[in-house]
Amino acid sequence: MSAAPGASPREILIATIADLLDGVRHVAVGASSPIPAAGAMLRRALNETEGKPPVRLSILGSVRHNFFTNGGVELFDCAAQGRIDAFFLGGGQIDGEANINLVGTGTYPETDVRWPGSFGSAYLYFVVPRVILFREEHSPRVFVPKVDFVSAPGVSDPGTFRTGGPYALLTGKGLFDFDKERRRFALRSVHPGHSLREIEAATGFGFDHAAAPAETPQPRAEAMRLLHGRVLDELAETYPDFAASLKDERAAA
Repeated sequence: MSAAPGASPREILIATIADLLDGVRHVAVGASSPIPAAGAMLRRALNETEGKPPVRLSILGSVRHNFFTNGGVELFDCAAQGRIDAFFLGGGQIDGEANINLVGTGTYPETDVRWPGSFGSAYLYFVVPRVILFREEHSPRVFVPKVDFVSAPGVSDPGTFRTGGPYALLTGKGLFDFDKERRRFALRSVHPGHSLREIEAATGFGFDHAAAPAETPQPRAEAMRLLHGRVLDELAETYPDFAASLKDERAAA
């Protein structure tokens, strides 16, 4: 299928998330996550048009796109039963072993900056097989050599029973895969308008990469059609301002 030329950075992120979710049966998205939610909705729409198995989507905070009635309690129970294939986690800090920090900077408990807290991140990191780390900001203050506080560990010691863990890291500059055996990220692609040198300068840990990394693909024409039709209409129920801004962005392009 043909690509849609000139996609915006946010459109590329949404389409990339949809690609990362190919093959999932049930994806859950936490609150305040419009880009992951849009990507999951796009995956669901693409599956329908391509004749693939349906995708069940649970967006916390949504009424129409969430079959949970008791928030996190049912989410955790469903994940423990192996009935959630993909979830998204972020962090104020993320390091090269895919550890995330949602607590704050500094030496705990005397943190210099306090963030919302870990909530169920460690639990979900252990039981959801395809955890996508997502952080739009790509800077040395986010991607650090070692997190100040481990809210959720990216890897576990040998002998630890763990069915879940990091699958990929998506940022505003590039897409990384994670090798659980080597405990290390590998750059899969660089987003249009960015470079390997720029990513290296903005990342506080080392990562593997090709001498000339691939460029993240532009969204396919069909993905853009669905995104700016059905998907943004659905997304407006939970994220009306974000949906409107994406429509305005495309109209001005």
